This record gives sequence, C-alpha cells and structure tokens, in this order.
Amino acid sequence: MLIEPNHPALSIRRQCELLDLNRATFYYQPASESEFNLELMRLIDGQYLKTPFYGWPKMTVYLQKLGYPINHKRVQRLMHLMGLQAIYPKPRTSHPAPEHKIYPYLLRNLVITRPNQAWGADITYVPLLHGFMYLVAIIDWFSRYVLAWQLSNTLDSYFCIQALQQALKQGQPEIFNTDQGAQFTANAFTAILETAGIRISMDGRGRALDNIFVERLWRTLKYEDIYLKDYATVPTLITGLTHYFDFYNHERPHQSLGYCTPAQLYFGC
Repeated sequence: MLIEPNHPALSIRRQCELLDLNRATFYYQPASESEFNLELMRLIDGQYLKTPFYGWPKMTVYLQKLGYPINHKRVQRLMHLMGLQAIYPKPRTSHPAPEHKIYPYLLRNLVITRPNQAWGADITYVPLLHGFMYLVAIIDWFSRYVLAWQLSNTLDSYFCIQALQQALKQGQPEIFNTDQGAQFTANAFTAILETAGIRISMDGRGRALDNIFVERLWRTLKYEDIYLKDYATVPTLITGLTHYFDFYNHERPHQSLGYCTPAQLYFGC
C-alpha cells in the first residue's frame, strides 16, 4: 500500500497507521541548503558510494575537475552535514555524545545462521529536489530483511527510536548492532534494548565493514530507486520508499541469498 493524499476512503492519518509510519513525517519540510549546495551534495553522495575512501580533499579535487569553482571549506562543511567524515572510511551520519556509554562490537567472526540472531541499524542522507532528509533503517543480518525505517529532517534520536519500536513489533534480535552515533548511544534508545534483554553491539570507530549489510542496502536503494526517481517532496519520498522496501523485501531476489528474497529467508517460506 502507498500513501495517497486524496484517497477516497482512508485519511492520511489512517494510511500512516496502517504503514506504521509517523504521521508528522508526512508533513515534514525537507532540510534545506542553497540550490548550488544541494547540487554539490548530490554529486558528493553519488561519488561517495563509488569511492567511500574519499574525504574532503579528494572530493574537492573531484568537484573542481567537474568545473565547480569551490574551495575545500565548502566541501568539508557539506560532507559534515551529510554525515560523511574524511577521517572515516565509511559514512558517519552520527557522532557519539561524550556522556553516552559505548558498547563493544560483538559480531566479529560471528557466523550468522538464522533470522533474529543479529540486527543492524544505520542512517543515511537522502537527496530531494529542493532539500534533503535523513533515513534510518533496521535490517536483519541473516536475511537482509528491512524490518523498519523512518525519515527525519534532523539528526535527533526520536526517529531512530520510532524505527526501533516499529521493528520490535515483528520480532526480537539476540544482538542489535549500530555505529557509535549519539542517536544510537542515547539512553532513551539503549534502554529499550536493555529492557528487552537484547545485547548491544557497536561498530569500532573507523571500521567500514562492521555494519556492512546496511551499507550495501544504502547503495542498492540509491542506485535502484532514489537516483532514478529524483523525489521532489517528502510525501512522494515516503510513498516511493514504501513501494521500494516492499519490493526489496518481497520481490527482489538476492544473489548472495541464493536468489531468494529477504522475506523468504526471514519468515522461512
């Protein structure tokens, strides 16, 4: 089901309830920058997917070679805004708060053999025609099934908590893995996991492969949907993501899964 603003029988509120989405998200205005900066951010995002080892120096050279008269300070600020940090070999959309507890990484050398053994969560920048949003998703490591996702125009922890609560309605993992970002180390987020008896795992700083399945999801989503659709508004983005994640979970075969779909492996059908 997709959200239809002029649905003859279902209000936007009811449609959001059925999809387990925050209704306020539908009315969000995207975070904004100048049109020139938004153009640069789209180019940076696309190049970063190809070369995640590019920090702001190489990214500045890349943009200058395309003919953009910019300096490194602008590129550095935009990459920071997007969550792409030069000192990391992976996107860093969030940063730890000094007062938050950091948990050890529990998944190194662990063989994942079943659904709900380990889940992972991450945040990514999503471009819109006249702005951008942040997207969080929670994925089952064994099946690659996307359990929940939420959008926000700010990097607060609320939309991550909403996604976690949404995911826990479908099951409960033994281990939950994230990066060390303030959204995931916040007491309000970790308390939900600890209360449920879920072991918390956090990536080592600067380790690009610690949450690799979510990173692959972002690359697939952007190449197969976001860059092709060029969404203009938050409501159209919500509708598009709803459709894509349904396709990703239930229809798209994965070579690494023996050409099964994530839903087939997660639900065992």
